[in-house]
Amino acid sequence: MSKLQERLSQVQAQIRRFALSCDRDPTSVRLIAVSKTRPAREIREAWAAGQKAFAENYLQDALEKIPELIDCDIEWHFIGRIQSNKTRPIAENFSWVHTLSSFKHARRLNDQRPPNLPPLNICVQLNLTGEQSKSGIPEEELGPLLEKLQDLPHLQLRGLMTMPQAAASVNRQHQVFARLRQLLDEMNRQGHALDSLSMGMSGDMQAAICEGATMVRIGTAIFGPRK
Repeated sequence: MSKLQERLSQVQAQIRRFALSCDRDPTSVRLIAVSKTRPAREIREAWAAGQKAFAENYLQDALEKIPELIDCDIEWHFIGRIQSNKTRPIAENFSWVHTLSSFKHARRLNDQRPPNLPPLNICVQLNLTGEQSKSGIPEEELGPLLEKLQDLPHLQLRGLMTMPQAAASVNRQHQVFARLRQLLDEMNRQGHALDSLSMGMSGDMQAAICEGATMVRIGTAIFGPRK
């Protein structure tokens, strides 16, 4: 077993352990391997070890790797900042977008989604900590945005995404993740059918899983430090 495969196995074991520790079914938490800046050969190695979903932050980097890995039947997730002039390749090449934070971008993704592909799965990104350096909408804008998204047939609204401050205490991590779960519940009571919480990375995965994460985005713990 290679070092990468060993790290992947360790992360899978951690997810299982964290889920069981808070009385959750481990299969209710999906591992999304964050492969930004990693070469295609490393992604292929992780895929061969059983990992099927990969996330990319940098569009141009992703567009160079996706054709190399077309034979792997990978589920690609976009988790980077969306730019208006780059929505078409996102709509054409990804199955999921975790970082939607404007109706303008949603409409472009909807209009540019190829008709032969299923609807693009969408998570709305929220900025629950008020950090100006982070993308995402404040929670008071969530309801109105979700209402408008209902009219876009080529998008499938799936859930919510957030990131706490990198240096946040464990208690603060729990608070941010719990608030995202509460918002999802509130939106579902208003008639939406959200089923996904994209939250938790290598440093705060345990808190995210205990607060209800259905997808954790893990990069460094699988691929090692970025070069």
